[in-house]
Amino acid sequence: MIFDIHIVGGGLAGSEAAWQLAEAGLRVRLSEMRGGGEMTPAHETDRLAEMVCSNSFRSDDAEHNAVGLLHQEMRALGSLIMRAGDLHRVPAGSALAVDREAFAAEVTRTIEQHPNITVVRERVDILPHHPTIIATGPLTGSRLAEAITEETGQGALSFFDAIAPIVHRDSIDMEVAWMAARWDKGGKDYINCPLDKQQYDDFVAALNAGEKTEFKDWEKDTPYFEGCMPIEVMAERGIETLRYGPMKGVGLDNPRTGRWPYAVVQLRQDNALGTLWNMVGFQTKLKHAEQVRIFRTIPGLESAEFARLGGIHRNSFINSPRLLDGELRLKSKPNIRFAGQITGCEGYVESAAVGILAARFAAAELRGETLPPPPVETALGALLGHITGGADAETFQPMNVNFGLMPPIPGRTKKADRKKMYTDRARSAFAEWRNSVRSAELA
Repeated sequence: MIFDIHIVGGGLAGSEAAWQLAEAGLRVRLSEMRGGGEMTPAHETDRLAEMVCSNSFRSDDAEHNAVGLLHQEMRALGSLIMRAGDLHRVPAGSALAVDREAFAAEVTRTIEQHPNITVVRERVDILPHHPTIIATGPLTGSRLAEAITEETGQGALSFFDAIAPIVHRDSIDMEVAWMAARWDKGGKDYINCPLDKQQYDDFVAALNAGEKTEFKDWEKDTPYFEGCMPIEVMAERGIETLRYGPMKGVGLDNPRTGRWPYAVVQLRQDNALGTLWNMVGFQTKLKHAEQVRIFRTIPGLESAEFARLGGIHRNSFINSPRLLDGELRLKSKPNIRFAGQITGCEGYVESAAVGILAARFAAAELRGETLPPPPVETALGALLGHITGGADAETFQPMNVNFGLMPPIPGRTKKADRKKMYTDRARSAFAEWRNSVRSAELA
């Protein structure tokens, strides 16, 4: 087949990159190994853009949250991932959560029907010599990972990523649990299971004593990503850790007591039908039988039926600050760009956002043009700057988008006011950059 650019990997980043390039009039070959006789330890289907860890794109608040700001910028750039997410969203307070099956089906159908995209179910084991975007994610196949290592002379950094359990809604005891969002933001979108002090202490003790998945020797020193820490690893840090983390009860008035619970387990809707609910922040490496035993001690979940139990898989990413240039090209082989979580960004939307950037840089280059990077004051620019040089290569670890990646706001202001100042500044900078890019495209 004839194509202008090759994309390896059909996750969120690869799908987004394919869409952006195809919409720019370029012919795309999209290689995805799932569906061609291959599967990863974490995926369950061969759909493009399958979400394997959570169904949440996190906060959709573009006024006070960096990830919500990133949502807004991606929508402005015609993001397929955001369009599909908006189309198949499910209630989640001020967050954007989606029906993951409908979302992946939407992206797959849209990509497969685009006249400029050819989806090929195949495994790619080498670095191609033609224009290519590698978006194979944190579960890159071993042969391709070896090819990357051979080219760069750098071993891939790695960490463990854990998956949270999903519970059938009709197995939750709503005589104990209740519906509410923290501080009543967004509506009654979460199921809340309250624990008193004794129940909480017993639960933490059970987590600490529970039988965990054993790691191979070569995996034992691999660090966890702080934003996806297994629940039992947090419990090991101290008795109060969970109560000030995913099990905090503040802002949740129990209608049966009129008080905040000592601790709480929240569940978030996972599909449009509302039949499946995700245990928020409950990523785990407990063995499956232990998960059922321990999680059924949670008030309201005594008879819980699990549609999926938690799991754990090894993620890999390259040392992007050392290996990539400012346009996401591999310095030693500039026909290759990287996008998505393999670059060391963390999160669904961050992954897709880097897919947008890699595609737009590649499209400009193929047209013989130069695309100026988005300003570092924007969410996109801050994320790009971090992974292509803003981070310390010696200590580089995966990172979600956050205001700390942007230039600081001068002067002393209240925290709430400062967040709004970040987003106001970002919107202004993004609009100016977008207008300049449009002008160049028209010229």
